[in-house]
This record gives sequence, structure tokens and C-alpha cells, in this order.
Amino acid sequence: MAVVRVNDLHIGYNEARPAWGDSPTGDAVLFLHGVGSDKSAWDAQLEHFGMTHRAVALDYPGYGESDFPASDLNREEIARCIFGAMDELKIEEAHVIGLSMGGVIALEMHRQNSSRFRSLTLANTFACHPEARRIIERSQHAFASMTMRSLAETRVESLLTANAQPALKRKVVETMARIDKRTYAWASVAVWTADYRHYLPAITTPTLVIASDHDQPTPPVLSGELCAAIPTARMEVISAAGHLSNIENPTAFNALVERFISSTANEAS
Repeated sequence: MAVVRVNDLHIGYNEARPAWGDSPTGDAVLFLHGVGSDKSAWDAQLEHFGMTHRAVALDYPGYGESDFPASDLNREEIARCIFGAMDELKIEEAHVIGLSMGGVIALEMHRQNSSRFRSLTLANTFACHPEARRIIERSQHAFASMTMRSLAETRVESLLTANAQPALKRKVVETMARIDKRTYAWASVAVWTADYRHYLPAITTPTLVIASDHDQPTPPVLSGELCAAIPTARMEVISAAGHLSNIENPTAFNALVERFISSTANEAS
């Protein structure tokens, strides 16, 4: 178990880097997970990007191997915690990749301190979700009547495509079932109440927006709105993937992000 201490919390992380030498080659790449997941969702990305970069996936407080916070957290507090973990890991700036809730947290981090971003990737996410109120109400009802495992078993069909392998479905269910219901409750409020539409035109960091053709929770139209509002953004659509595009089609996801990161390096030079 790898953790860093941020204020009074231990924050879990996984890290991969090139096999040669003590120092990582290339820029740091930071991965931020969704509301129903944890850092393990990025295993395929750490394996891929760790061959050439310092690749790090973090658990939010209350998730995975991180400590529970003393009280419910909002987006601003989660973002500050991520920056604190970056400080402890001596990551001054990074290519930040956030999926779903991770994308919302990435937007909040960028709002707080854009100088720490080499680039920004917003995957299967949104600036403001039109169904936020309904989603929060549905979640609150589920919290009162379901265990996290039963909730996960109910939600998995909307997170993956109909053709997803049974083993992948089981992995998604097991990951979500491990989350404490209290954490999932405050994290759901944090993500679904977001509205960053006013901030998007101010983003000058190179930005990649990734959508999936079968994404139900965050359909491609929301990604299109992100791309249209961010002056520096480009958008790509992954086929044969649902909401969790990085685990359902990791080959396509990794290739898109790798090309994007490489292009930002070329533009900088």
C-alpha cells in the first residue's frame, strides 16, 4: 500500500515509471477516477504510460486506500487535497486526466491553479449536467434502500456497453461495492452539482475532450458542449465504449491520450 500524508489524511496512490534509472522519463501524468470507482480503474493506463512517463493514480479521501475525512468534502476541498498529494509526491505540474467525476475535479483544480497543468484531458464528463437534480434524488433514494453492492449491480448496465465482458462487469461491481456509502453520498453531491460553464472560456491549457458513443450518464452532447466552450480544446469519440471508456476500450483511450500528450510536447518545443 502506497500513501502520502496530506494534512491529517493518508491518501492512497498507485505509481508506474520506466524501468531504467531512478528518475522518470517524460512528464508526469496524473489520473483522477470517477465517483463509483477508485485508483484501480487506471491500471491499464499506468501500465501503458508508465513505460515512458511518471504515471500516478490517486484515491480521493474516503476512497480505496485513503483515510476517511472528518466531514463531507466539496469539490474545492477535494481539489486542494489532490494538489497536496502532488506536493508530497514532488509533482510540480502534470498532464491531468480526469474521467467523469475526475473531469469535474480536474476543472476545479484548473480553476484554482492552472499553472500546475501541462495539459488537461476531460473524459466522459461535463461542465454542468442537465439531469443533476434527478440524479441526486435517485441516488439519495438508493442510499436509503440499497447496499453499495446492490447499487453497483443495478448501475453497471448503464456504465458499460451491452457487449461488455462479464469479467469486466464483475470488476466494475466489485470496485463500486468497496466504496463506503457515506463517501459515495457526499461525492455524488460534489460532482453532480457542478457548474463550470462560466469558467470554460478562460481555459488556455491544451485540452482534449473524450466522449464515448455509448455513454449513457454523460452522453457525447455534453462533451461537445465542453469542447465548444474551451478555446484550446479538441474532441475525440471512442467507439465501442460506454461511460468507463478507459477500461472498456483502453487501447483506443491510451492511443488518444498518448497522441495528445505528444502533440502538446511538440507545440511547446
